Amino acid sequence: MTELGLPDGIQACLFDLDGVITKTAVVHAAAWKQTFDDFLNRRDGDSFRPFDEVADYDEYVDGRPRADGVRTFLESRDIHLPEGDSGDPPERETVQGLGNRKNELVLELIRTRGVDAYDGTIRYVEAVRAAGLRTAVVSSSTNCRDILRSIGAEQLFDVRIDGVVAAERQLPGKPHPDTFLAAARDLGVEAKAAAVFEDALAGMDAGRSGRFGYVVGVDRVGQAEALRAHGADVVVTDLAELGERS
Repeated sequence: MTELGLPDGIQACLFDLDGVITKTAVVHAAAWKQTFDDFLNRRDGDSFRPFDEVADYDEYVDGRPRADGVRTFLESRDIHLPEGDSGDPPERETVQGLGNRKNELVLELIRTRGVDAYDGTIRYVEAVRAAGLRTAVVSSSTNCRDILRSIGAEQLFDVRIDGVVAAERQLPGKPHPDTFLAAARDLGVEAKAAAVFEDALAGMDAGRSGRFGYVVGVDRVGQAEALRAHGADVVVTDLAELGERS
């Protein structure tokens, strides 16, 4: 292991945004809950079963592109909505409409609460770059660039593969490995020479199926065993721990 806590031969590090770089996972969970609970309440009345911010969030939406999250959660409840159009208004009961409502709520929460970075991650990314490794941010968020700019971290990443880039290149999102593989290609390294840093189970699946050189699970919510089961080579609660393991 190197001083960064990574295997020899790793040349690049690919970081998820929400929950790894920034403390926005809780904001996304709250927005998903409000979106789905409002929809389910209208549909089922007082008998509706609320969206669980831990179990449902982790299993069905965390790390996935927005529309995929809508589809996957609704399928878990045996609910099937029309796909709709990406321009659907937030009140329209389509997959795209619910996704747009969730994004509207996320942006509102970010405006009111602000965005904080995980200091341990920022220090680790700086150490990675000082050691000569290349870096990328890989996120399903279409707001990735704005969020990085808000915390003054855009310059820390050589490559950005986010929801905007994925749509332009028609890349399927996590749990598929395509966005991480695209980041590795853009950095000029093979998957086996890249490390993935993720807090979402869908991200773990992407790291495993993409056959990356090392997959780091970042446990922010007490799901270490699930992260390991989904393919993490190592699980830490903060990236600062990686240097301590070298």
